[in-house]
Amino acid sequence: MHVFETVSVIGLGYIGLPTAATLASSGVQVIGVDVSKRAVDAINQARAHFSEPDLDGLVQSAVHSGKLRAVTAPEPAEAFIIAVPTPVLEDKSADMSCVERAARQLAPVLAEGNLIILESTSPVGTTAWMASIIAGLRPDLFPGGDIATSKLHFAYCPERILPGQMVYELVHNDRILGGITPVAAQMAKALYERFVRGQLIVTKAEIAELCKLIENAYRDVNIAFANEVSNICEEAGLDVFEAIAMANHHPRVNILNPGPGVGGHCIAVDPWFLISRYNEITPLMRAARNVNDHRPHRYADKIKIALASDKTRTVACLGLAYKPDVDDLRESPAIEVVELLADADAMLLVVEPNVEQLPANLAGQANVKLVSLKEALEQAGTVALLVGHRQFKDVTGGQLAGKKIVDAIGYYRHHQTV
Repeated sequence: MHVFETVSVIGLGYIGLPTAATLASSGVQVIGVDVSKRAVDAINQARAHFSEPDLDGLVQSAVHSGKLRAVTAPEPAEAFIIAVPTPVLEDKSADMSCVERAARQLAPVLAEGNLIILESTSPVGTTAWMASIIAGLRPDLFPGGDIATSKLHFAYCPERILPGQMVYELVHNDRILGGITPVAAQMAKALYERFVRGQLIVTKAEIAELCKLIENAYRDVNIAFANEVSNICEEAGLDVFEAIAMANHHPRVNILNPGPGVGGHCIAVDPWFLISRYNEITPLMRAARNVNDHRPHRYADKIKIALASDKTRTVACLGLAYKPDVDDLRESPAIEVVELLADADAMLLVVEPNVEQLPANLAGQANVKLVSLKEALEQAGTVALLVGHRQFKDVTGGQLAGKKIVDAIGYYRHHQTV
């Protein structure tokens, strides 16, 4: 079995930093690489540069032990894990520029026998495409230009971790390990065995790439069903949460709860990687995306209806993160709701207990202000619950008395007026 002593993690964001710190805690010498000097400086000072339970302690321990250090440019190592962003472009196709940039920056430091693993969510075929970029820059490592007989080894190993539970899930979740060659897959397995307690399942790279995409497309479709049920209940004047709870008593039914949309970098993004490439044969996935993408507009309209009879013209917008109890704002439907309200003749008092400042796209709005929960409830005539943070669960009926309530989560549904 191959034993890796030095591993480089390219990209120290929500996936890369927990991976780097966990690898370092298992005894591997880890070189973290990120283009952000702020992130690199924070890590070298033994601090995580974003909020995640247990991550600060893990990073602190890894740095103080000498097993983790961060730099802004790649250095030689035995294995490289690439965990850089892969957002969608305006046409909904995948933006692979960060993966390409990482491959080009990595190429000069590669040596015979190195393992290169891509973890970033990617369209099918990306691992081979990344290998071809490196082949063009390092023909000395690709005899005859053939990836299959390269002196390098390439694999795709998608992450499956959830913000708020990253440190635990990184270790305990099963992992899919897809190699360009069987040797690459087995090398990847040897590396992940250093810290993963879940099952390690070996396959080829294309299956692993597809697996990550269909996992999140499946979840998106299920969320869309719940949101469509919510649309029906709103039209019929029924309590969607009660209806779903009753339906879920069926032994083979497990409907999710609805919300204001779908956020995060996975579920709201990954289905487009399939839809954009296989447009003619993915109508269900596209329909699910359309349902979920429309939800913020629906809730913005409901809030505008509430404002029509609100003399204060002030809305308490409770939550900005894409899911409860995290500081992750990526693709958040709550942010979109606030953006859709920003041109209304109203003051928007935003409550997000997990961040210290508004995102840039809201910070410049004169009628949008980040405040405490207490201040928002005291001043607002309309309360819009957009994210199910634990702090919002404790709001009492007395605090909501006399206010217009728009509840996308279900905490205040017995008080809801719109």
